[in-house]
Amino acid sequence: MITRKRFAVGLSALVAALSMGLAPAAAYAADTPDEPGTSETAEGGAKPKVELVLDVSGSMRARDIDGKSRMAAAKQAFNEVLDATPEDVDLGIRTLGANYRGEDRRTGCKDTEQLYPVGPLDRTDAKTAVATLTPTGFTPIGPALLKAADDLKGGEGSRRIVLISDGEDTCRPLDPCEVAREIAAKGINLTIDTLGLVPNTKMRAQLSCIAEATGGTYTSVRHTDELTDRVGQLVDRAADPVVNPVAVTGADRCSAAPQLKPGLYTDRAGFGEHRWYRVDVAPGEELRASVSVGADRAVNNDYGVLLRAVTRHDREIVRGSAAGDGRTDVLSTGLRYPKPERDDDNDSGGSGDDKEIVCLQVSHSYSPAAGAAAKGKPGLPVELAVDIVDAPDGPSDVAAFGLGRGWWLLGALVLTGFVGGLLWGWLSRWRFAVWRTN
Repeated sequence: MITRKRFAVGLSALVAALSMGLAPAAAYAADTPDEPGTSETAEGGAKPKVELVLDVSGSMRARDIDGKSRMAAAKQAFNEVLDATPEDVDLGIRTLGANYRGEDRRTGCKDTEQLYPVGPLDRTDAKTAVATLTPTGFTPIGPALLKAADDLKGGEGSRRIVLISDGEDTCRPLDPCEVAREIAAKGINLTIDTLGLVPNTKMRAQLSCIAEATGGTYTSVRHTDELTDRVGQLVDRAADPVVNPVAVTGADRCSAAPQLKPGLYTDRAGFGEHRWYRVDVAPGEELRASVSVGADRAVNNDYGVLLRAVTRHDREIVRGSAAGDGRTDVLSTGLRYPKPERDDDNDSGGSGDDKEIVCLQVSHSYSPAAGAAAKGKPGLPVELAVDIVDAPDGPSDVAAFGLGRGWWLLGALVLTGFVGGLLWGWLSRWRFAVWRTN
């Protein structure tokens, strides 16, 4: 009985330590050579261009965002974003549904205008223009996107459209998703990011399709501060060096997996699928990898993403995982694996240069929402970042075997559990002896 109690205490301490020690470290990309998916600066130092496209249709009067109207929330977010816009970004504002108050659909579907021209930002003028907006008419998303693409013509820098809307396009047959594909086919380095102000399945599907067609992102927003933060992030992102992801198709097993070099890659993983990729890691190098899986369609709540690094003989090295509960559309996780300078591991690739073949497995537990089972193809979008850097000289900042500094915590907890087990056993034996004596 005493032995069982000691074992239980020690085992509990070990499990707790491993659970804490194996928490994944975020994988951040360092400077890499010109490989697929690496950063490139705009030619000639051209300034990036951003146009904010705001839905000003009648539905923006609804008061369901932090107790105020959607229009008021958008204005507040715009004012804060305008204050924080970097000086090296040319910014403009376009509206849709802001002027026509009638019922004629043909006229209403032409209702889009440039509120503030794309160029150096005069914050006072831009804020004054935004303050005049009043929710009015239809929702011509397709025509507005075509006009916004024209607004961003010229120059060599990156271009980004940020679309904020609270409903579907009301001006079909001009499908905004087809418009986005047409814009992408022009090859003008233009990305469309979309933000939805209400949780609506049809709107989400449309805005997700628009973003996906141009390599952008869709975000569902329910609070003013979320809208401000997200629009600000997208404007700031326009000033970052351009990153061109490379499309890759993961295999269903390690032996058939594609070989990846440092860079940024995109793939699609269906429900219940496991995607495999291979990376070579030489002694003295550290592998850093991260993965993001997005829900571009209706899915059930409670889901997770797993990234595992294993040897080619299926021995797990380290893993990273993340879980969600329906409040986010994208889950991300990462891992680090430093390979020591001298490694006698028999799992090395055997290529003559002591490089080790590390297999990366990407899995997710998203599942289609009721009624969406037929929408399993294509799979959910996957973005995988891979980097190889020099391994640290000392173990202080190395995620050794997935534990890093957790080894100290592991040792302390095991010792504490052992001493606690001994004390508990001695106390139990003493109480039993007293009971027998009495």
